[in-house]
Amino acid sequence: MDIAEFHAAVYDTVRRIPLGKVTNYGHIARLIGMPNYSRHVGQALKLSGLGVAPPLPWHRVISSSGVISSRGPNTTRAERQKQALEEEDVEVTVGRTGELRVDLKSYGWFPN
Repeated sequence: MDIAEFHAAVYDTVRRIPLGKVTNYGHIARLIGMPNYSRHVGQALKLSGLGVAPPLPWHRVISSSGVISSRGPNTTRAERQKQALEEEDVEVTVGRTGELRVDLKSYGWFPN
Protein backbone atom coordinates (compact mmCIF):
# COMPACT_ATOMS: atom_id res chain seq x y z
CA MET A 1 0.00 0.00 0.00
CA ASP A 2 1.53 3.32 -1.01
CA ILE A 3 1.09 6.54 0.98
CA ALA A 4 -1.87 7.80 -1.05
CA GLU A 5 -3.67 4.46 -0.65
CA PHE A 6 -2.87 4.45 3.07
CA HIS A 7 -4.30 7.96 3.56
CA ALA A 8 -7.40 7.08 1.51
CA ALA A 9 -7.95 3.93 3.60
CA VAL A 10 -7.58 5.93 6.84
CA TYR A 11 -10.02 8.60 5.65
CA ASP A 12 -12.59 6.06 4.44
CA THR A 13 -12.44 4.21 7.77
CA VAL A 14 -12.63 7.36 9.89
CA ARG A 15 -15.74 8.40 7.96
CA ARG A 16 -17.42 5.16 9.17
CA ILE A 17 -17.15 6.13 12.86
CA PRO A 18 -20.73 6.85 13.95
CA LEU A 19 -21.84 10.19 15.32
CA GLY A 20 -21.33 10.26 19.08
CA LYS A 21 -18.64 7.55 19.06
CA VAL A 22 -14.84 7.53 19.13
CA THR A 23 -12.11 5.05 18.34
CA ASN A 24 -8.34 5.08 18.61
CA TYR A 25 -5.47 5.40 16.15
CA GLY A 26 -4.44 1.78 16.62
CA HIS A 27 -7.91 0.47 15.87
CA ILE A 28 -8.05 2.43 12.62
CA ALA A 29 -4.64 0.95 11.73
CA ARG A 30 -5.92 -2.58 12.44
CA LEU A 31 -9.10 -2.04 10.42
CA ILE A 32 -7.09 -1.06 7.33
CA GLY A 33 -4.76 -4.04 7.72
CA MET A 34 -1.73 -2.09 8.99
CA PRO A 35 -1.77 -2.84 12.74
CA ASN A 36 1.69 -1.40 13.45
CA TYR A 37 0.94 1.98 11.88
CA SER A 38 -1.10 3.82 14.53
CA ARG A 39 1.27 6.82 14.51
CA HIS A 40 0.94 6.99 10.74
CA VAL A 41 -2.85 7.14 11.16
CA GLY A 42 -2.37 10.19 13.36
CA GLN A 43 -0.06 11.74 10.80
CA ALA A 44 -2.57 11.10 8.00
CA LEU A 45 -5.28 12.83 10.01
CA LYS A 46 -2.97 15.74 10.82
CA LEU A 47 -2.21 16.20 7.12
CA SER A 48 -5.82 15.86 5.98
CA GLY A 49 -6.65 19.55 6.33
CA LEU A 50 -10.11 21.01 6.36
CA GLY A 51 -10.66 20.80 2.60
CA VAL A 52 -11.06 17.01 2.41
CA ALA A 53 -14.35 16.01 0.78
CA PRO A 54 -16.51 14.56 2.06
CA PRO A 55 -15.65 16.11 5.44
CA LEU A 56 -13.50 14.00 7.74
CA PRO A 57 -14.60 13.53 11.39
CA TRP A 58 -10.97 13.57 12.62
CA HIS A 59 -12.16 14.53 16.09
CA ARG A 60 -13.58 11.01 16.63
CA VAL A 61 -10.08 9.47 16.80
CA ILE A 62 -8.27 9.60 20.15
CA SER A 63 -5.52 7.70 21.97
CA SER A 64 -5.96 4.09 23.11
CA SER A 65 -6.16 5.30 26.72
CA GLY A 66 -9.08 7.60 25.89
CA VAL A 67 -7.02 10.79 26.07
CA ILE A 68 -7.25 13.61 23.56
CA SER A 69 -3.72 14.42 22.42
CA SER A 70 -2.47 17.84 23.47
CA ARG A 71 -0.57 18.20 20.15
CA GLY A 72 2.10 20.31 21.82
CA PRO A 73 2.28 23.66 23.55
CA ASN A 74 0.39 26.68 22.25
CA THR A 75 -2.01 24.65 20.10
CA THR A 76 -5.80 24.71 20.16
CA ARG A 77 -6.59 21.43 18.39
CA ALA A 78 -7.23 19.52 21.63
CA GLU A 79 -9.78 22.12 22.70
CA ARG A 80 -11.34 22.12 19.20
CA GLN A 81 -11.54 18.33 19.35
CA LYS A 82 -13.20 18.50 22.78
CA GLN A 83 -15.77 21.00 21.50
CA ALA A 84 -16.53 18.93 18.39
CA LEU A 85 -17.04 15.79 20.49
CA GLU A 86 -19.27 17.60 22.97
CA GLU A 87 -21.40 18.86 20.07
CA GLU A 88 -22.03 15.15 19.31
CA ASP A 89 -22.97 14.53 22.98
CA VAL A 90 -19.70 12.76 23.79
CA GLU A 91 -18.76 13.53 27.38
CA VAL A 92 -15.21 14.83 27.73
CA THR A 93 -13.80 14.99 31.25
CA VAL A 94 -10.63 16.46 32.69
CA GLY A 95 -8.30 13.88 34.23
CA ARG A 96 -6.16 14.17 37.34
CA THR A 97 -3.29 15.78 35.47
CA GLY A 98 -5.44 18.07 33.34
CA GLU A 99 -5.69 15.80 30.30
CA LEU A 100 -8.93 15.70 28.30
CA ARG A 101 -10.42 12.22 28.45
CA VAL A 102 -13.29 10.21 26.89
CA ASP A 103 -14.68 7.02 28.46
CA LEU A 104 -14.08 4.37 25.79
CA LYS A 105 -16.49 1.93 27.47
CA SER A 106 -19.32 4.40 26.96
CA TYR A 107 -18.35 6.01 23.65
CA GLY A 108 -15.98 3.55 21.97
CA TRP A 109 -16.49 2.17 18.46
CA PHE A 110 -14.48 -0.99 17.89
CA PRO A 111 -15.81 -3.15 15.04
CA ASN A 112 -13.81 -6.13 13.79
